[in-house]
Amino acid sequence: MSITSARRRGGLCAALTASALALTGCFAAPGTPSADGGERIRLAMLLPPRSGLSPFSDDAFKLSRWRTAETLVVLDGNGDAQPALATGWARVDDRTWRFDVREGVRFHDGTELTAEHVAGALTAGTRASPKPRILDGVELTAHADGNAVVVATADVDPLVPQRLSSPQLSILAPAAYGADGVVNPVRAGTGPFVLTTVNGTSGATLDRFDGYWGDPAAASGIDVDFVPDGTARAAALRTGTADVVEAIPVSQVEVLDDALVHEVPMPRTNTLYLNTRRGPFADPAVRAAAREAIDRAALAQQVYEGRADEAQGLLGPALPWAAAGRSDAAYAAALARRAQSAPVQGVPITLGTFTDRAELPEVAVLLEQQLEAAGFVVTQDVRQYSFIESDALAGAFDAFILSRATVLDSGDPVAYMFSDFACAGSFNIAQLCDPAVDAALQQAATIEAGPQRRAAVMRAEAAVLATDAAVPMLHERVIQGEAARVAGVARDPRERELITSASAVSDEPR
Repeated sequence: MSITSARRRGGLCAALTASALALTGCFAAPGTPSADGGERIRLAMLLPPRSGLSPFSDDAFKLSRWRTAETLVVLDGNGDAQPALATGWARVDDRTWRFDVREGVRFHDGTELTAEHVAGALTAGTRASPKPRILDGVELTAHADGNAVVVATADVDPLVPQRLSSPQLSILAPAAYGADGVVNPVRAGTGPFVLTTVNGTSGATLDRFDGYWGDPAAASGIDVDFVPDGTARAAALRTGTADVVEAIPVSQVEVLDDALVHEVPMPRTNTLYLNTRRGPFADPAVRAAAREAIDRAALAQQVYEGRADEAQGLLGPALPWAAAGRSDAAYAAALARRAQSAPVQGVPITLGTFTDRAELPEVAVLLEQQLEAAGFVVTQDVRQYSFIESDALAGAFDAFILSRATVLDSGDPVAYMFSDFACAGSFNIAQLCDPAVDAALQQAATIEAGPQRRAAVMRAEAAVLATDAAVPMLHERVIQGEAARVAGVARDPRERELITSASAVSDEPR
């Protein structure tokens, strides 16, 4: 057992018992059948809605994970667009795309889906305040043309299909969009489950939609409870009061049956950013010394209790194509150009991170020990994120630990890499401005999604790593709980899917 695990054990069993008692009556009784066949799935989710389940907010991912709202396209494991409410599409010119709308689709309120409805939903997204995150910096228009929707952008954008896969651009029935800008998703989607009731921030109810255009849902419905407390979510799985549980804390895993726990690699990397503009790390040789000082295996074992992957690059196993890209000769040649490390005995550095992600202060403690063993003298500065972000972006720290999502809503890592490592990047904590990095990112940004773009992304990753401006340490995982009687639940690194048409529960363990 790790030192972290031992520290967390105190009082755990008592907490679990209390949580189980608190959950009594929250979830539907197990094995609750519907008159039309199939049992209901009881789902415990981490966060309650923050914006009334508006599709223009992060609440959209709940609608997607419940399979009640759908988008024109979806993404496959490589991040390539696949048909959904659109059956196909073509690029008309650099700034224009044409999407064919699927026929025979009905919204949950009975309205038949048309190209006009799709254009209206997309237009509502462009007019929302604030805009959906996927449209940040994007000027987009949509209009119907027969049974197709023509989407145009002010600038050249090869990722329009990927953008339209974002749950924040789900297509809802016209009646969902109020004149005041408020969107009501109840009985407004097109998915296999219809959202019938939302109980504020406590829960939601969904029933099978028998008019679904695709494969019918195996389960008769979903009963959702929002359970922010991690111990309570784990207790719900342990006591059988929930069938599917989001985001089980690492500290709770050891009291659960291993067969019920599933680890999903996340597109999130725990990275040490080094200030390349001023201070000791302006010297590439000093940055190299910091890189060589880091023991990733120790961080994974002692902080994450072995439930994280040691980083080989900026992009982790949630993007399965990334590892193969590192075998390219050009990738190795780029890394071979990194500076040799210099002696750093007595070199003082400031190390910053934040408390909002519970593991990061623990990472900072262990990383301080590793860096000091190499000769650095470390002073830590740990605060809440809201109180430290501005200083981090201004370059106030020599080094900063950040848990960073590497694939944003488009399913593509170029936006993250540009933001963090381009000269003009808006989140450039490393203060990096390197012509080779900028050239690699600009090349990747111009290529349409597919193998050529992925190869360009890996060349850009190599260019960034060659500077030692960022030292990727760990790729995080999320832990998902599934009862023995449940099957067909999605384990999605992008957290867009969870309950599917195939999801089902039965009295017989799977």
